[in-house]
Parts: sequence; C-alpha cells; structure tokens
Amino acid sequence: MRVLITGGTGLIGSVLCGRLLADGHQVTVWSRSPDTVKARCGEAVTAIGALEEMDGTPVQAVINLAGEPIADKPWTAKRKAALWASRVTLTEQLVAWMGQQVVKPQVLISGSAVGWYGDGGEKRITEESSARAEYTHTLCDAWESAAKRAAAHGIRVCQLRTGLVVAPGGGFLQRLLLPFKLGLGGPIGSGQQYMPWVHLDDMLGIILFLLYQDQCKGPFNATAPHPVTNREFAKTLGKMLKRPAFMPLPGFILKATLGEMAGLLLTGQNAVPDKLLKAGYVFQFEYLDAALAAVLKTEE
Repeated sequence: MRVLITGGTGLIGSVLCGRLLADGHQVTVWSRSPDTVKARCGEAVTAIGALEEMDGTPVQAVINLAGEPIADKPWTAKRKAALWASRVTLTEQLVAWMGQQVVKPQVLISGSAVGWYGDGGEKRITEESSARAEYTHTLCDAWESAAKRAAAHGIRVCQLRTGLVVAPGGGFLQRLLLPFKLGLGGPIGSGQQYMPWVHLDDMLGIILFLLYQDQCKGPFNATAPHPVTNREFAKTLGKMLKRPAFMPLPGFILKATLGEMAGLLLTGQNAVPDKLLKAGYVFQFEYLDAALAAVLKTEE
C-alpha cells in the first residue's frame, strides 16, 4: 500500500519509514523540509512539501506523527501557538485534504499523548478513564478531535496516546544519560509521579498492528504494560549504568525555571495499554529494566 506520513523525519517516523519500506510499502513523507527526507528516511521514500503534490495519487493509509517537541522550551504564548499549529492545525489540514480525495485513505493513525489525561496521580488509567482539565489535555483533546473528523469520510481513525519513548540515539533518555553517567541523576520533585513509557520497537509494533487490524479504532494508550514512578525510573537507570541515582531535582527549581511546563515533569499518568492488550498486541518489552538494557547496549 502507499502510506503518507507526517513527522517522518522524527525519532519514530524515520525508523517507521524503514520498516514500511522493508515490508514492501510505498512511503511518502510530507515535510516542511522535503530536501532532508531521503537522508533521514531512506532513498526510496518520496518527499513532498505540500499535500497538493499528492492529488491524484491514491493513498491507502495516513500516519500522522507531526508535532513540535513539547518539552524543549518553556510554554510561552508563542510556544503554545507553535505546539497548536504543529498538531491541531496541521491535522485539520490533513483531514480536510483526505476528505477531498476521490479515493480516500482507509485508515488514519494520528498522534496524541498520555497528556490527554492530565495529571492522573496514582490511579490506574485506561482508555476509558476521564481527564483532568489542564493545558496538556486541552492540546491533546483538540488534536484528537481534529483527527476524529476523518471518520465522517468513512476513514478508520486510531489515536496514539503515547508515553515516553525509550530509544537509542534520541528522545528524552539521551538527555538523562550524561547526568546519570556522572552520578548526578535522581528523582524529579517527589519522584512519586508515574512515567508511562514505551520502547521504540513496541512503538513501531503498535503502529503497524493498528495499521493492519481493521477492527481497531479510537484512542489507544501507546505505553508498556508496567509504568513506573519517576523514582523507580531513576533507580533502574542508575543501576543499569552502575551509578548512584539519588540527587533529587526539587520541584520549586523546575517551577522557577520552566513555569507552567514544570507540570509536565512533576506530574504523570499510571497509564496502561488496556485496549491494545485486549486487541491481541504482544509487547516485546513489558518491563523497564529489559527496555533500558536493550537501548544502552546499542549506545556502547
């Protein structure tokens, strides 16, 4: 099939392109920088800078992974506008284009995040759980709502409520490795906030599973079955690196330096992939220690 991807040059998208090509699919990446696509995603990938370049070319599936990194900069008004545009506005444009096609895609797999739930505390969170009204919920809910409009065109829609992606060569783990290797790692704030995580291999596996399983639709927690608290994460990573991990980062420092965005680090969700497990997806990495061991091995 021909698959159209947004966010194809990112951490998940660039590896996903390779997997899709290896499976015999044709891959097109819509990017603001089409000249960089082949270097990041593979020579066999078609790059476009505007959706109009695809008019007349039937697309069977769309995988929407675009979005400015949410934790890279403080949430100023300008930054919030960029986060909205790269998620909600882009998805609205994508769905409008899909609806205009004579032969419409069969499925849209669209990004979201566990931030949809807001701060979940310690309670176990499934796809049936309610949300707490705060900034991440507002952003993710608008993002998901934009994707859901594709259903009116007869397109199957799945939303990926993604946790922290444990991956080699990028992502949040890369930011932690240096301080932890120096023995300066430790819990953030109280350390009791949950960190729903997923290994990159399972992130790819989940996307491909949803791509092929016609009965799957709606939101899915793209998280491993066993989330851990921030304190447990720090302890496990320190153990893997054979370094102490007891240097706490007080919450008041984060609030003073990051403002509203500090909540992203000081709160969390005990989110589990209830719908994926019921649908039959089998995780390659259920537990954090095995996931970290696999990633750190590739870093050596």
